[in-house]
Amino acid sequence: MKIAAAQVRRKPRQSRAKVTQEALIETFVQLLAQQSAETITIRAITEVAGVGLGTFYEYFAKKQDLIALTIHQHVKQNAITLKTDAQSRIELSTNEELSLYLSHLIHFQITNIQQQSRIWSQLFCLERQISTPKAYQNHYKLMLDLWNGLLTPFMTNLNIRQRFALNLHRIIYGFISQTLLLHPDFNAWDTLEQDILSSIQGLITELECSISTL
Repeated sequence: MKIAAAQVRRKPRQSRAKVTQEALIETFVQLLAQQSAETITIRAITEVAGVGLGTFYEYFAKKQDLIALTIHQHVKQNAITLKTDAQSRIELSTNEELSLYLSHLIHFQITNIQQQSRIWSQLFCLERQISTPKAYQNHYKLMLDLWNGLLTPFMTNLNIRQRFALNLHRIIYGFISQTLLLHPDFNAWDTLEQDILSSIQGLITELECSISTL
């Protein structure tokens, strides 16, 4: 069944409740690093998390809801981590060239995904199994908004910046997700990074031409 987003039964308003929900997510991710999502049972999740089955059902109606929230949290955390790194990069240097700036961010993002490549491989697959177009669009928009913001110091023209951000994310997301979907145990990360950078260089060249004609 396709689901638009995580159908959370109970909003974790209190700190203890939030910790419990996060523990269930972290436990699922921990198990996901060791086995496929299909073989992970709700009972296994609760046993490792140290809570009862009833506690699980206070927050989620079914395992798919936990999966949906896990995907959302991973995409969101990836965006937050990348934004933090980019902001620190800008603060250190206000004269950095766009190509060098993007090279650093791409390397940073690939390094983070490489460290959890098995988990990301399964999450990319699960996203296609349980997410509705609306949920997928929300995650895509989150990343487009992120890149749009990260590119602001280099591009003042909003239309050009939004188009560049869209194509940039298309390349990065496409290369990484399709690689891990086809090869869960992929390990040629340096080559993948170079392929992404080569493709992005074409975008930068096109951008420079567009700016020169304004």
